[in-house]
Amino acid sequence: MKQLILLNILFFSFTVMAKKQVLLKTSHGDITIELFEEKSPGTVANFLKYVEKKFFNGLIFHRVISDFMIQGGGMKPDMSELPTMDPIKNEASNRISNTRGTIAMARTNQPHSATSQFFINVKDNKFLDYQGPNKWGYCVFGKVTKGLDIVDKIKVVKTKTVGGHGNVPITPVLIKEISLITEEKTQTTAMTDESV
Repeated sequence: MKQLILLNILFFSFTVMAKKQVLLKTSHGDITIELFEEKSPGTVANFLKYVEKKFFNGLIFHRVISDFMIQGGGMKPDMSELPTMDPIKNEASNRISNTRGTIAMARTNQPHSATSQFFINVKDNKFLDYQGPNKWGYCVFGKVTKGLDIVDKIKVVKTKTVGGHGNVPITPVLIKEISLITEEKTQTTAMTDESV
């Protein structure tokens, strides 16, 4: 007796979450940043809470050093500060290096003091990396994927000293908006089922 083999191909779709990204709109142009949620989960969650609250909108990059980094996320154009949420745990032990184009949390001399301020490395700054419990370093939680040329435009603006703050852009570099731009991707997969 001949065996009749029926080949059934079943198609099914499933949704894959793309890596989370944010769009940072500045007065000099747009910067897209991929967030490292797996390696810096607490830091990314904290950052996105500020994004959701629209906390960053209208603030400035208040500290710009051409051969180091550009820092923002805490000051208004008049150099006044907004109240922040509680400080977060330093996740720099994820050992992601402060290389050019990465974004990291700014903090005080206390290792677990970061709140809202962040900086984008304009060059490799590996001396900021975690080196152990006595030298915590600065937690990297993302990288620029588009708009590094905008970062390079910002890093060369002319600066001045305002009060006790140095390296303040003479013409404010505005953070117009930071918004989440993650998109879902749908993948279709074929599964073969042989019946006799």
